[in-house]
Parts: sequence; C-alpha cells; structure tokens
Amino acid sequence: MSSYRPYGGPTPMGSLTDVESTIREIDQDFCTAFNTGNYDHCAALYAPEGCFMAPHHEQVQGKLAIQHLLEKFADLGYENLRLEPLRIDSSGDMAIEIGRYTVSIRQPNGTTVLDRGKYLNAWRRFGAWLKLADCWSSDLPPLAQTNQETQGAGSESVKNPSSDIQRSA
Repeated sequence: MSSYRPYGGPTPMGSLTDVESTIREIDQDFCTAFNTGNYDHCAALYAPEGCFMAPHHEQVQGKLAIQHLLEKFADLGYENLRLEPLRIDSSGDMAIEIGRYTVSIRQPNGTTVLDRGKYLNAWRRFGAWLKLADCWSSDLPPLAQTNQETQGAGSESVKNPSSDIQRSA
C-alpha cells in the first residue's frame, strides 16, 4: 500500500482483501529479515511506540528496544521463524492478526528444539501498516522443552512440527 490515506478517512472498497494480503506480505518480510539477521528491518515494521511482549521477558517498547530484544533471541539460538496468519480482521486504520508460529531454537549442546505456539498482533495504518503490539506464547509446556533438550544431549536432534502447520517463508 503505497498511497497515503489520512487517519479517519473512508476505507476504500475491497480493502479487507488488501489489508489481509498486505499483512501477510509484511509477515513474510518479518520472517525473512529475522531469519537473515536483519533485526533493524524487523524493528522498522513496528510503530514508533510499538510493543513487543515475548514470554518470560519484560515488555519492550520502541523500535530500538524491539531490535535489541530480537537480537537477544537470535543470540539465544532462535532461527528459522515461520508465521502462519489464521485470521486477520480490520476496521478502518486498525487490524488484528491471530496466527501460529514455529521457530527452531539451537541449543548450546548442538541440539535443536522446535517451538510452536500462537501469536496476536495489533496493527495500525500510518500510511503503511505497522505493528502496535506483538504478543506470542508457546504451546509447549516449559517442562517438555526442558525434557526435549536433555533427551537430545550429545547428538543432533530436531523436534519436528505437526504436519498441519504450513511453511510460510
């Protein structure tokens, strides 16, 4: 969406499809940027006052803080992020997105744990669609992640996602 529309103006006809496809494209951009180490590009997809709420971490706000937390996740071994939007609803300049994700987490012992879960994003159109809030949580209990890590010690192992999760990047 390259044309600017002032906040509060009428929503063009057919915009629901446009909003959904635009947000799906931004999700793909986010995954590509994260998976290639371009965390500044990931952070650029958030509103200036955007919030990132990751499990077991304090909420961070602002593009630079979001970039730093994404870099921290990469340092912790997070890679191969996949997002699958399941529902995108919009009204005017606001949208919500509900989806599921998978991400590989490289462990210090060389094993890889595959995490999967759900996410909720709030979006606002500021000429371009930007994330206002990004919140996610794992479907795996912490104990299961710990067990997967210890069972795979000493060998290269990967826990695969369920077959119903589509690959998106």
